Amino acid sequence: MGFTEVFVATHNDALKRAEALEGGAAAGDGIRIAGISDFEIEQLGDLAGAAVHAAGADYELAMVDVASDSLLGVPAAMVRALAELLTYESEGEGNVLDEVAERWAAEDDMPFGAVEARKYVQQLAELAGTVDEGSRTGLYVWSS
Repeated sequence: MGFTEVFVATHNDALKRAEALEGGAAAGDGIRIAGISDFEIEQLGDLAGAAVHAAGADYELAMVDVASDSLLGVPAAMVRALAELLTYESEGEGNVLDEVAERWAAEDDMPFGAVEARKYVQQLAELAGTVDEGSRTGLYVWSS
């Protein structure tokens, strides 16, 4: 299995980044995670949504352009859920971000444990927090 890169860009910049990645470009500004696909990112979206009490929203990644079937857009509901992991306060004493990371790491065939998953979830939540609809940026996923 290859890798998945998650990044913030405008639509046009995302297409350029996808083309560069398809050509073997090195990691850019985004987060590169080895051993997972877009499916695992969708799993994370479902877990994040449930954790911030937004379960049932559309967390399915969507193809953004016929120019690249490897480039997918992250729906706004998932972007919000991920970003909320940084500030969401649960009624219990547990850390919501930690709980999501532990659950994500426990999914079938995950190539890493809870410690590494927490690092990725933290980074993805921070990245999601930088999405600015006013500047027409979105969160994108590219999988090899």
